[in-house]
Amino acid sequence: MEVQSCVKIINEWDIVAARQLGRNVAKDLGFGTVDQARVTTAISELARNIYLYAGQGTVAIEKVQRNGKAGMKIIAVDEGPGIKDIRKVMEDGYTTSGGLGAGLPGVKRLMDEFDIDSTPGKGTKILATKWLR
Repeated sequence: MEVQSCVKIINEWDIVAARQLGRNVAKDLGFGTVDQARVTTAISELARNIYLYAGQGTVAIEKVQRNGKAGMKIIAVDEGPGIKDIRKVMEDGYTTSGGLGAGLPGVKRLMDEFDIDSTPGKGTKILATKWLR
């Protein structure tokens, strides 16, 4: 695993920086434009969640290899309030911000692998991986 870079999410401009980093890594790995868009959309959602709900956190991007396949892993981490009911936030249409509710279920659909670990009062860590086809 090679950490490409890490963007600290403190303000809305950091969301843009995280998206740009993700697009660059995806392009560098050889992802097509559709998968680049999927990755940047997922990063945007994760970074936006950090900004809205935790106030601050980080989005890191790693190039990964498994069984001869190349891919990229997004690691979104915050020390915010955490998620009380992960099952509920993973329901389509569930929203606390008045947004479209595509949120985390949308990220899960856009990526090939998705894992969420959250402890109320301690924060949240989300891993999302996209494999090169």
